[in-house]
Amino acid sequence: MADAVSSPLHIVVLMGGWSAERSVSLQSGAGVADALESRGHRVTRIDMDRDVAARLATAQPDLVFNALHGTPGEDGSVQGMMDLMGLRYTHSGLATSVIAIDKVLTKQALVPHGVPMPGGRIVRSAHLFDRDPLPRPYVLKPVNEGSSVGVAIVTADGNLGDPISPDAAGPWQEFDELLAEPYIRGRELTTAVLGNRALGVTELIPKNGWYDFDAKYTDGLTEHVCPARIPDEIADACKALALEAHRLLGCQGASRSDFRWDDERGVDGLFLLEVNTQPGMTPLSLVPEQARHVGMDYATLVQAIVDEAMAGVEVGAG
Repeated sequence: MADAVSSPLHIVVLMGGWSAERSVSLQSGAGVADALESRGHRVTRIDMDRDVAARLATAQPDLVFNALHGTPGEDGSVQGMMDLMGLRYTHSGLATSVIAIDKVLTKQALVPHGVPMPGGRIVRSAHLFDRDPLPRPYVLKPVNEGSSVGVAIVTADGNLGDPISPDAAGPWQEFDELLAEPYIRGRELTTAVLGNRALGVTELIPKNGWYDFDAKYTDGLTEHVCPARIPDEIADACKALALEAHRLLGCQGASRSDFRWDDERGVDGLFLLEVNTQPGMTPLSLVPEQARHVGMDYATLVQAIVDEAMAGVEVGAG
């Protein structure tokens, strides 16, 4: 790990905003701000609004800790603004953020390099009311949202209608276009990367249904098994693929790669679903959990992300 910053910094923690993940971002930001203060840094908390550029210019921080989730804090918009302002910030930059938030662009960047991802196609939501785009079961998701926002699993025995009814609640009522992917049976796995180190593999076992937004952020709805009780070859593959995705996309700081594993197919059943460039930092979040497993407490994790941003080098080696 890189050496800790020797002198206190003035750090803006940018959080909140107006995405579907606002509440999660506020929790992440509060935890990060408290951790930074415990390390002796001077912290300015900013709940992002339309005047964010003026507020950042007034604050004149040494560093912005980007604790935003979803658009526009994770899609390159805020990164581009801070680049123009000459501000140093944590996590991934503009180009990486633009690609990673877009599930189609992510496939185009990773699949040619041998990273296994589900096939899929973009569909007009209105066309779902005429016919299924793929054999059931399949998954529908927005192209550029995170935290399972707007994800629907369409099954043969579901109550959405066949074809899908326009009156059925689902992402087709909110988004003009959706990504349709084959549903992969099996288990939900995730791997956090910090700098050039994959921290571990966690299995996520929802108590009811599947790992949706509520299951991710409501205490008690999902069991986290860390480290995952999976064969070594699967754990090693998750770590290797997460590191490769982090490298190919040009991620900085922390990222988190989410997988589905069909445990009836061995390593051939492992598929990367997405890479999160602004992973959560809440009490239920997976990056802090995996960091704890390798002996890194929350404040040390936050400091490591700050150190990388300030030094412009990778952290977490070893």
